[in-house]
Amino acid sequence: MKAILTVLLTCLSFQAFAHEAHKKTTSDELAISLAFDRDGNLWRVQAKDGYVQVSHSRDLKQFSMPVLVNPVAQAISPMGESRPKIGVGTKGEIYVAWMQNLKPKFSSYIWFSRSMDGGKTFESPYIVHQDRAEIGHAFEAMEVSPDGSITMIWLDSRDAAIAKLRGKAEIGSAVYYAVSDNQGSSFKLEKKLADSSCECCRIATTHKPDGTVAVLWRHVFKGSERDHMIAEISNNKPVEPKRATYGKWKVDGCPHHGAALVSGGEGEHWWGYHMAWFDGGNEEHGQDASLLYARMDGEAWVSSPPKKFGHFKKQAGHPALLTMGENVWLVWREKDAGKSQVWLMKSPDEGRQWGEPQLLLEVLGNADYPFLSRKGNQAYLLWNTATEGLKVWSMP
Repeated sequence: MKAILTVLLTCLSFQAFAHEAHKKTTSDELAISLAFDRDGNLWRVQAKDGYVQVSHSRDLKQFSMPVLVNPVAQAISPMGESRPKIGVGTKGEIYVAWMQNLKPKFSSYIWFSRSMDGGKTFESPYIVHQDRAEIGHAFEAMEVSPDGSITMIWLDSRDAAIAKLRGKAEIGSAVYYAVSDNQGSSFKLEKKLADSSCECCRIATTHKPDGTVAVLWRHVFKGSERDHMIAEISNNKPVEPKRATYGKWKVDGCPHHGAALVSGGEGEHWWGYHMAWFDGGNEEHGQDASLLYARMDGEAWVSSPPKKFGHFKKQAGHPALLTMGENVWLVWREKDAGKSQVWLMKSPDEGRQWGEPQLLLEVLGNADYPFLSRKGNQAYLLWNTATEGLKVWSMP
């Protein structure tokens, strides 16, 4: 019976209704990921012609010749919410993860590889999850903790597939995770974090000073309300997901618009999290579609109500957050008259008060989502554009 079930599972995929909104929101060439290492080098990963490629820059301008990670070409289709990921270990290891599309519609595997020689070569890649059914394992996120452990989190449709076989309706996907405590040599057996996640919104992650990994994802609540859940993954206590946003936006489809999450407070002064997300609005509650920001201590909002920002008529979306001391930077992308823009708001007091929004950068044509990263004591905006290439901007 188990063998028959496995074969049947390979024929199933994500629920089709949710993928009516599953479309590319930025081109393959623009969808990259970036990370600084301990020496200040900027590492870049991207997918091209079926290969995951890694390169680095010492001067934040010129990049090295790319190194191929996967020796055999795969069906890899990076897009705005789903793209190869890159992380840097505590000893300079380079970690890369990506999603391979399989033949059954909306099915995929998540692969991982590492470099232990400073990005010169990458070890043979392997599939992170032990479940091999040709179903959806997708929209992976990777978090490297201060203790060197690596946590992979992804959206998984195995439970929806089983429910379908049993004649039951399963709304959304599930969130699964796996942890490596040996520098990515292997991952432990994956575990379920929660049921009923939205099917194609990026997962946001961060970590507390003690290494506990925090995860924020768009969840499908009763009545198809698409709000967010937050959970902490720790070896010392059970995982207890909690509702993090309360917009009560009802939509029968995935908005393809994930949130941003960063830790608040450093060391013994840690207090919780900064969150930014998109909400589609709810006429019943008199709420318009908008981007929102709030502070949360892991149990409830520290500040209420959430702060609205961005110009919705200019497609404001895909925010990014960064903290350093009490400073908080919040950026997002907008489009106006054929131009792509990055807007900025900054808080000098851990998100209690904010300066006025300001236009930070503007380019003609299309551009990727903005990212924020830290090099030493300097914050940087990292923004890949179609007309001017990768822009690395020192943040005020």
